[in-house]
Amino acid sequence: MSDNKKQKHTSKEAHVITSVLSEALPYIKRFNGKTIVIKYGGNIMLDESLKAGFARDVTLMKLVGMNPVIVHGGGPQIGDALTKAGRESQFIQGMRVTDSETMKIVEVVLGHVINEDIVSLINQHDGNAVGLNGKDGELIQARKLLLHADNLETGVSETIDIGYVGEVTRINSSAIMPFIKGNIIPVIAPLGIGEDEQLYNINADSVACRIAAELKAEKLIMLTNVAGVLDVDGNAYSGLSQHKAEELIQEGVIYGGMLPKIRAALDAVECGVKNVHIIDGGLEHAALLEIFTDSGVGTLINRDSI
Repeated sequence: MSDNKKQKHTSKEAHVITSVLSEALPYIKRFNGKTIVIKYGGNIMLDESLKAGFARDVTLMKLVGMNPVIVHGGGPQIGDALTKAGRESQFIQGMRVTDSETMKIVEVVLGHVINEDIVSLINQHDGNAVGLNGKDGELIQARKLLLHADNLETGVSETIDIGYVGEVTRINSSAIMPFIKGNIIPVIAPLGIGEDEQLYNINADSVACRIAAELKAEKLIMLTNVAGVLDVDGNAYSGLSQHKAEELIQEGVIYGGMLPKIRAALDAVECGVKNVHIIDGGLEHAALLEIFTDSGVGTLINRDSI
């Protein structure tokens, strides 16, 4: 739009805009050249407006000198694809049970449909993105994940095999750094590769945390479906210590899909990530609000609070 066709703002609107820009400036300077890992998931990925807004936000972050790295999930989309295939989703300890047929669907949904959609959206909004997964340059190396639970009748701990679900053994940063240095935004699907070349479905929160730790990220932002970690009254904690998080897990306040998210976040700060933010992806421009404003949004977990 040319200058003579720009819509004029009222004095009140202009004041709001200048206040926002003024508040953002020190954060733009502070995070210039810093790596920001964003776990992108939840129902935000199903809303076209939020998806487009996320693509614009990530592009803006890159344009002002940050290095965003995107790790995406796809639980709702995988669930829909399984339903269409006549298969039922099953979860144990917040992890999806993944047999061979489910794994085929997971690979297509995560590695192709979702990944390609995110890359396309970022590129449509003047960004420069590339799609990756664990097979690319052995980026995400993995092994089979085995869960453990106590048998209530015998009191003995039992091993639970949930199929082709993996845990990260190593992140190969050399498969990511050339893109970051080349001003390209990596968009990573949480599929890991084992020593036997078996592909594994890995919890996206865990992958994001391991990548953030490996890249020594300034921030890890985990976009989810809620306003952060919620107390029993449904209010978000502004911050959590490790001890308090463990208490909430034992009390059953943190459970289900939030459980692996919190454990991954705590592991990330233990491994050197400075700040982990769990925020509501359904809030428009949530990532920008977290990065560029004084108050931020959601629940903060950082090394100083542990």
